[in-house]
Parts: sequence; structure tokens; C-alpha cells
Amino acid sequence: MNEDRLLLPGADGLTLVASTFGPANGFPVLLAHGGGQTRRAWRKVAGRLGRAGYRAIALDLRGHGESPWSPTGSYDVHDFGRDLVAVAQSFERNPALIGASLGGLAGLVAEGTIAPGTFASLTLVDITPQMEANGVARVLGFMAQHAREGFESPEHASASIAAYLPHRERRQSSSGLKSYLRKARDGRYYWHWDPAFVENVTRRRTITDDASAGSTELVQAASALSLPVHLVRGGSSDLVSPEGAAEFRKLVPHAKFSDIAGASHMVAGDENDAFGDAVQRFLLETHPVKL
Repeated sequence: MNEDRLLLPGADGLTLVASTFGPANGFPVLLAHGGGQTRRAWRKVAGRLGRAGYRAIALDLRGHGESPWSPTGSYDVHDFGRDLVAVAQSFERNPALIGASLGGLAGLVAEGTIAPGTFASLTLVDITPQMEANGVARVLGFMAQHAREGFESPEHASASIAAYLPHRERRQSSSGLKSYLRKARDGRYYWHWDPAFVENVTRRRTITDDASAGSTELVQAASALSLPVHLVRGGSSDLVSPEGAAEFRKLVPHAKFSDIAGASHMVAGDENDAFGDAVQRFLLETHPVKL
């Protein structure tokens, strides 16, 4: 499956970078990754959707991957949400959105609060308004650990990932891992995202002393959803509990639900085939491909 690079308009004058897969006239599916990731996290799923006839657009969020860093350090979920609205409005048709973690929160706020009617459907990957405090702390702790000091080598980064994801086979310093790192002039390797992002999130949590800060707004946004919705939970997630998923389904009673066995919060990375099956099934039911 051919992959094309695309520039898309975000908010605040930012130009965001994306990769596209599939026919140019296919139904658009926008994929927004989680915090600290890049659009490469969607490569297998986006390629699969492209082969199925969809136009899959995997986006680098602001401050991540090849997309620019915010000059004002604007990394609130609303900022990411405004970017998704701007990107979606640049398409001829409202896209389906698949958002993992941060990307899902941004999509929830975009559709439920900022600009209802932006998306044709919304798939939330292991994210709900009710997040487990310990899970949130673990994610932020991993991201903050080497945000400023970086790594001596890709192998050092691989060891850090292995400690964070002990259930997953250790990732060697392949070209895939290197795409998540940038080599600076000092010779060290740094994550391919702006350290101000995680520092801002951590600061807001410290001020509020609440892992679910903003959850009231997120609950209201979820309650306002009227478009087709799909919640995908990692069966072993430490961020979205079964109770959190059940609460979301009460807020959005028309939502479809998939629980991916053997997957942690990193659903697509842990069980890509099962995740792809669930996502593609929902899209085919909601937005059938016209051959």
C-alpha cells in the first residue's frame, strides 16, 4: 500500500503533517494518535483501511512527529481538538475519526463541545471521561522520565520502552523505533515530541490534584454525542477500567463497544490484528465502502 505525505491546516496557523493511504476518493478516515506517539503508530491499521477502500489519513498532532511545536506551548486538549476540527473541515466530506488516548480526548471535545457535527463517526481507543488515576500517572511518568535529558542511543530508548511495557516483546533499535526519536546536535536521542506537552499536562494535574481534571466537561461532551460512536478498550488496560467503560456506555447508550483481549492501553501496538478487525467492522457497518 502506497503511503503519501500530506500537509493539512491546523488551528493557530499551524500546518500539520499526515500520511495518507488508499484511494483519493475513498471515504475519509482521520486517525489521531496518543500523547507521545506519532502518525507511524497507525501505519498497519491505516494501510489495512486503505486496502479496504477507505482514504485513511494518519495525522501527526501538534508538537509530535513532523508537525510543528506550538510556539506558545498551547497543548491543552482544546488545542488538539481545534486542530482536528480545522483538519476535518478541510475535507470535502466529514471524516470518521479514530482517536487513541489523547487523540480520542481531542476528538471527544471537538465533536461534543467545540464543533458538533464535525465528524461522521467517532471511535475512541482506550479513553473515556472516567480515567484511572494510577494509569494516567504511569503514562505521564514514562513520558516525563526522559523528556529533557533524552537517551544515549536508540538501544537505551528500547530498554526504557521494555521497562514500561514488560508484557510486550522487546523492541530493538529498528528503523521503526528510530522514527519515534530525533538525534540532536549533542549526539543524544530525544522523543519526537515537544517536552512542554507533558510538562503542561503534569502541571495541570498538580494544580488540580485530580487525575480526572476536566472530567465534568468530558462527561458533558460525551453526553452530547449523537453521531455513531465506537469505544474500543484494551482488555488489560490500566487507564480505562471495566467500570469506566460501563459508565461511558451509560452516557452514550447508542455506542458500540469492543473489548480487545490481551491489549493494554496501547491497544493497536499490542493486538493490531484484533484491533484492526474491530475498527474495520464498525466502519463497514457505519460507512460502507462503495465499490
